[in-house]
Amino acid sequence: MRSWLFAARLGQLKGIECDFEVVAVGTILHDIGLTDGVPGPNRFEVNGAAAALSFLKGRGISVRRGQLIWDLVALNSTPSIALHKEAEVALGTMGIGLDWGGFGFELFPPAEMAAILDALPRLEMKKKFADACCHLVAAKPETASDNFLGDFGERFVPGYRPISTVDILMNAPFGE
Repeated sequence: MRSWLFAARLGQLKGIECDFEVVAVGTILHDIGLTDGVPGPNRFEVNGAAAALSFLKGRGISVRRGQLIWDLVALNSTPSIALHKEAEVALGTMGIGLDWGGFGFELFPPAEMAAILDALPRLEMKKKFADACCHLVAAKPETASDNFLGDFGERFVPGYRPISTVDILMNAPFGE
């Protein structure tokens, strides 16, 4: 919920026009793939995006709005791409980035930030998020190679060794 409030307020502060309902739904559901209730073979963001879209089917949402929500959930942890997408995806990612790593913290008047954090305290978010990431790395290490999960694996998961893109290239089955 904090991420959504941050996204909505950032939209106001930056004068970004968009479908704020899409931002709300996508931002609120952005980490659903981190839960044990959303299994799947893919990285957690893609599993979460599929779960969000499945939840929305039959609830009257248009294909376009559903795609924006899928993109927001799937790309929220890849800001180098998400910030170049539609306003809803970019804005949701900004709110999530603020909640996660403090990106844009300085844009908020201190009283507004304090009010949000008082209403929705972080409750050891740093530790709980790190634990969730480590759980995923240990359970499905193959999903941690091309995203930030690998960083948690390298730092906190004994025996984790990321797949190297250099090894993939050098071991490709082509004689050159």
